[in-house]
Amino acid sequence: MNENTELKTIGYTPFNYSADRALFRVNGGVPIQEALERASDLLHLAHRLAEDAAFEKSTDRYAWAAHFLLEMSKAVIDDVVKVITPRSEVEVGKKAEKQ
Repeated sequence: MNENTELKTIGYTPFNYSADRALFRVNGGVPIQEALERASDLLHLAHRLAEDAAFEKSTDRYAWAAHFLLEMSKAVIDDVVKVITPRSEVEVGKKAEKQ
């Protein structure tokens, strides 16, 4: 069995902010394979809704739904990346972001 199947989300990554405070956060303890499968599902739905939004000019509901699905799937992927990226690379990335 691949050792990555034992890795789980850390539950650190927030999404959907209100007044500079995260309203939601990825839950920790989810196997990363399952988390990535769910992110893929969310991305598929967002893609379909964005496609509908491109053709439906009278409303923005499809675009907003796609926006929130994309935000959720990005948070899941970012949380998984934090798990699978060696700690030294994460620290280097944080230092680069501050500059």
